[in-house]
Amino acid sequence: MIKIPTMLYHLSRIKREKMESLVNFALQEKYAKVKKLRSRLENMGKIIDWNKFIELFPERESTVGRPNYEKILMLKMMFVQGWYGLSDEELEFQVNDRLSFQQFLDFPNFIPDYSTIWRFREELAEENLTDKIWDELQRQIKEKNISVEKGVIQDAVFIIAEPGKTRSGMDERGQAAKTSRSRDGSWTKKGKKSFFGFKAHTKMRRGSKIIESLAVTTARIPDNKIDLAEPEDIVYRDKGYTGTKTKAKGDGTMKRGKLTPHEKFRNYRIQKLRSQGEHPYATIKRSMHGGQTRLTTVSRVFVQQLFVFAAYNLFRLTSLVKI
Repeated sequence: MIKIPTMLYHLSRIKREKMESLVNFALQEKYAKVKKLRSRLENMGKIIDWNKFIELFPERESTVGRPNYEKILMLKMMFVQGWYGLSDEELEFQVNDRLSFQQFLDFPNFIPDYSTIWRFREELAEENLTDKIWDELQRQIKEKNISVEKGVIQDAVFIIAEPGKTRSGMDERGQAAKTSRSRDGSWTKKGKKSFFGFKAHTKMRRGSKIIESLAVTTARIPDNKIDLAEPEDIVYRDKGYTGTKTKAKGDGTMKRGKLTPHEKFRNYRIQKLRSQGEHPYATIKRSMHGGQTRLTTVSRVFVQQLFVFAAYNLFRLTSLVKI
């Protein structure tokens, strides 16, 4: 006959072993996820030729004697910021704290502080380098010869900003905006919801889900005021673009109002074709913690969002190309 203390000991040991097994399983699952993320980060470092971006920057004196090294380091940090939705201060801390980030940055001898990160973005805008960086990335993506489907999708997404101290949400903010949280942000409504901030307008290639073009406006600008299509495109757009012409040779804009059965069926087909357009926005919001900004002007938000969508493109590229 087993004594009660002995039985309790065995029960306790079994319970402890089960608990340890559960903890080990959880740790293994977490490690597998981290390993997968690290692997993807490593792939994103290898999938494009970063040295090609050096030629885009003007020659200047370096404070540490390695100007080309600095350019690549700063550029890669912009991508890390885009992938993980980090502020400048958070980016400085995380790069110092995480070996995986340092590995992606080729283990730099120094890590720029948050003020240097901010100045770098400002210089990119002042020297008109953002479009050149975007175009170089697009060029390298096209060299991969990725299989695509016919047509492009234009859409827009809100970039939420802090409205500041203005009391009435839908009113003009006037001079008060100069000292409030956001200078260029504006209020708008979609359905019954009000949004304050900006809009990112994108053109996405069907099939690859790569973003090819980007524009940023204040939130109140209607979607149909922005046309990102090229003459050779067949563009698919939702009802928000009804009534405006496009430069594209093929106009797949959904119709609104009282529709004939044929028009309803046409809308249904276009909606199916353009349903892929939500994928980049969902990825940026859920996986990259995007969709909001602390910046206050359209020009600064544009630079920020350019790197967010460029980072998304590189993230997407790792799913399309084998390394």
